[in-house]
Amino acid sequence: MQEDLRRHLNRELTNDSGISLSDFAVLSTLQQSEIGALRMFELRAALRWEKTRLTHQVTRMMKRDLVARVHCEEDARGMRIHLTETGRNTIEAAIPGYLDHVRRVLFDVVTPRQLDALADVSEQVLEALAAEPIDD
Repeated sequence: MQEDLRRHLNRELTNDSGISLSDFAVLSTLQQSEIGALRMFELRAALRWEKTRLTHQVTRMMKRDLVARVHCEEDARGMRIHLTETGRNTIEAAIPGYLDHVRRVLFDVVTPRQLDALADVSEQVLEALAAEPIDD
């Protein structure tokens, strides 16, 4: 179900907004930050992605002027990923359609009781995963 839902949402976003689900994840995370920018390690932690995946995704998005890498003032070695004006306009245009699709294919087809059960199961799985040692 998770993979089918992800493929469906990715296809809908691509058709409606010209961005992928991965683009949407990065853009919406940056948009939610106070300054529209995050350090690479902050963005990685928020998305729970591997470093190489995020690096490649950001590079692809930079080529499309959705994000920009800017040196950090407080750390000369660090970089901050900034939402560009194009990126901000893109995510703002994509959000309504995305939310409509999620509502239609998920929330409209399950009962409140089923949604509560899904939340309970998800919490249990996440707790079990958190207890497992992970080599990063």
